Amino acid sequence: MAHLLSTSCSIKLSSSHRPLSQPFRQCPTKFLTFFTLGTSKSPFKRFVLQGGTQQASCVVRATVAPISQETPTQSSSDSRQNSSEPSKPKRVMVIGGDGYCGWATALHLSNKGYEVAIVDSLIRRLFDQQLGLDSLTPIASIHNRLRCWRSVTGKTIELYIGDICDFEFLSETFKSFEPDAVVHFGEQRSAPYSMIDRNRAVFTQHNNVIGTLNVLFAIKEFRDQCHLVKLGTMGEYGTPNIDIEEGYITITHNGRTDTLPFPKQASSFYHLSKTRGYLDIRDTVQCVELAIANPAQPGEFRVFNQFTEQFSVNELASLVTKAGEKLGLDVKTISVPNPRVEAEEHYYNAKHTKLIELGLEPHLLSDSLLDSLLNFAIKFKDRVDTKQIMPSVSWKKIGVKPKTLAA
Repeated sequence: MAHLLSTSCSIKLSSSHRPLSQPFRQCPTKFLTFFTLGTSKSPFKRFVLQGGTQQASCVVRATVAPISQETPTQSSSDSRQNSSEPSKPKRVMVIGGDGYCGWATALHLSNKGYEVAIVDSLIRRLFDQQLGLDSLTPIASIHNRLRCWRSVTGKTIELYIGDICDFEFLSETFKSFEPDAVVHFGEQRSAPYSMIDRNRAVFTQHNNVIGTLNVLFAIKEFRDQCHLVKLGTMGEYGTPNIDIEEGYITITHNGRTDTLPFPKQASSFYHLSKTRGYLDIRDTVQCVELAIANPAQPGEFRVFNQFTEQFSVNELASLVTKAGEKLGLDVKTISVPNPRVEAEEHYYNAKHTKLIELGLEPHLLSDSLLDSLLNFAIKFKDRVDTKQIMPSVSWKKIGVKPKTLAA
């Protein structure tokens, strides 16, 4: 994926401004919930800049278009919406497509023949800058990654940069792309980040709750037959002393019986807005595709517990230690105080059969996969910042005063 392709990206201002269009000559280098709410192209108004503030002037809509690809003969959205013949959705919007799961999902669906658009504010990259962090493996800009994907496959993935908490931006994005399905990864997904201080706790709640509400209202207003696939987290269920069912539990109380959503026992502000298990990234994208291809009925809300295996922390430590020793590494397992508020020993058994029934073929955690991960760590060992390994955020010490990382 070393090839870079020069493409044309349009910058469009609001209707009250003179349109501006020019090519980009240079650009800088888990459970599933899903349901169907059941019943034009415009510029965008905001762009999340490097500094994290929103400007009211413009937003970038970057479309990487293959030169040789013919324009589809598919008719307008009305024909897609009103067709009486059932078919799997063809146009999928991946919110949070610049992230680990979102990017893999976007590529997987594009490779499967779906028309894909990524929607992302790129704010996850800003978090790393604020906290003085970086990824173990280098991550190219979203623009360059899309160019590489087009160069390797000839397939197009559209890019909409903006904040889904801005309903005006999201509305214009829906009207422009007209999705048949939305995969929603666009949430602040770090429990420790949500527990740093009050500001980040509030941000997590606002971003995750308001963003999701905006997506629901956008579907209702502009694409009422659109299917929503949303990623949550098993952590919101806590560690109950009963089996965790997939979404619902039937309870008999005082002689009356009802089926209710499985109760939440979140332990962080992240989990309140929304784990414990293993899922290969290949299974993640497979689960999403299965959910898209098997949509819920209009008005139906379904929950899949999306994992294939579960391990204790000690079991994972033992597996990594053994894999490291096979590679000749000096691996040591040490115990540290738990920064979270949770029981050290507890019962945990979550059901996860529905995706298997739909055809999921799991990739279980294996020695070869652990070897691969450790070899990546070895390859990029010069990028490891050992100061970041030990926990630095305590659930019990969260306070009002904003915290920053000391240099």
